[in-house]
Amino acid sequence: MTLVRLFEEAIGQDRFQLGGKGHGLVEMSSIGLPVPPGLIITTDACKQYYA
Repeated sequence: MTLVRLFEEAIGQDRFQLGGKGHGLVEMSSIGLPVPPGLIITTDACKQYYA
């Protein structure tokens, strides 16, 4: 279980794992649109935090 993913590492990952905004940013960066470098805190990390 990965709690944090860089945009480059998250290409092809499940939308529900990345969240809608994270998934959208990954998709935009993967097709070459200008997106600042970044990372995604996965839904697993959020679930663990709020548990």
